[in-house]
Amino acid sequence: MVFLMSDTPLQYDAEVDAQGLACPMPLLKAKLALNALAAGGVLKVIATDAGSQRDFRSFAQLAGHSLLHETVEQAVFTYWLRKGG
Repeated sequence: MVFLMSDTPLQYDAEVDAQGLACPMPLLKAKLALNALAAGGVLKVIATDAGSQRDFRSFAQLAGHSLLHETVEQAVFTYWLRKGG
């Protein structure tokens, strides 16, 4: 699985489709998926909840993960998170 950031292909290890789910479900699904990844693993999350922007930014900072990239296109929010060590 690959996503592009600045024309450089990067790998991601798992994906969560949380479209149509309201807060706090996108974040909870992401937490579960991150728990299954090894440190340094990258998770892609797709959500439609506008509050997820605030949630994922805060969560990454507080939990020691890195929010590598985020996009918004037609009310679909996509996040790439690298699991901290």
